[in-house]
Amino acid sequence: MSLQLTSFYQVPDHTARVARTAFPKGTLCLRLYDELGTIFTDHDFVDLFAHRGQPAEAPFRLALITVLQFLEGLSDRQAADAVRGRIDWKYLLCLELDDPGFDYSIPSEFRGRLLAGGVEHKLFDRVFDTLRERKLVKARTRQRTDSTHVVAAVRDLNRLERGVETVRATLTVLATVAPDWVQAQLPVEWVDRYARRAEDYRLPAEATARERLAAQVGTDGHALLAALWASETPHWLRAIPAVDILRRVWIHNFVTLDGVVHWRQKANIPPAGLRISSPYDPEARYAHKRSTTWVGYKVHLTETCEDETPHLITHVQTAEAVLNDNHAFPQIHRQLAHAELLPTLHLVDAG
Repeated sequence: MSLQLTSFYQVPDHTARVARTAFPKGTLCLRLYDELGTIFTDHDFVDLFAHRGQPAEAPFRLALITVLQFLEGLSDRQAADAVRGRIDWKYLLCLELDDPGFDYSIPSEFRGRLLAGGVEHKLFDRVFDTLRERKLVKARTRQRTDSTHVVAAVRDLNRLERGVETVRATLTVLATVAPDWVQAQLPVEWVDRYARRAEDYRLPAEATARERLAAQVGTDGHALLAALWASETPHWLRAIPAVDILRRVWIHNFVTLDGVVHWRQKANIPPAGLRISSPYDPEARYAHKRSTTWVGYKVHLTETCEDETPHLITHVQTAEAVLNDNHAFPQIHRQLAHAELLPTLHLVDAG
């Protein structure tokens, strides 16, 4: 996709007349444009697009759509419908009323470009710079930091399900990159045992039966690791991330005594901050805050909290779910110092 740079965008006259007639008291989108303009420009994202190819949608619009999606909790398909059908969105995006919009896959592609380019903070930084230019935020004010949970896009598995699914995930990757090795090394019965996802299993209800299944899964995983570390096995297979996840999950959940693989008891497993909760997101952690428990991450939000000025977010940091606010505080302060936004008083939950 190539970028057709436009230096300045303005609301079309017909769109402006209809929007002001339909919303005489204004809406959020109308106020945003009237007070802050388009906030973003195409030049902010020029490095993310090629110089040749099919013309891309104006990135300033895609950036605004990303912000509006978050504000209104819309899916990509709902956001695309809003671009086509909502007058206030067309006003903010500087579109004619008869503009047909675009396919709902384009916002997702734009977010992918931001992540691939390592500039995911650009949206926050640009909004923040606009507010700073209007002197709505400044250094040496009172600020506070608090956190909330971010649920990972993975299923919450119990320990036995996690063992089954980790073996299955590893076998799936190995069967893709080294099918001949898998066919030559692995027992035929594993096909039936690990063909289905862990959540489709009928796990035994009785404790003794579950322990037998856990021992079987543990033995299978141990055998798979032994085969991978055999001298005749290509070394590059051990460097596959899924294999390392299997190794770590087995250390956390199983122990070998006198050549027999045993299921670790709850008192003999690592703390939540070290344990892998899902083979598909090895950085997600189990955590709890007050009455909330989840598997995922934690986002630390810092905002100004002066009584006479708007409360504005000055810093966002996503970290491991087990990291308390007071432990995240040093990194937050370094970032605030870099942005020349150190507060006079910083309120932080001590956990």
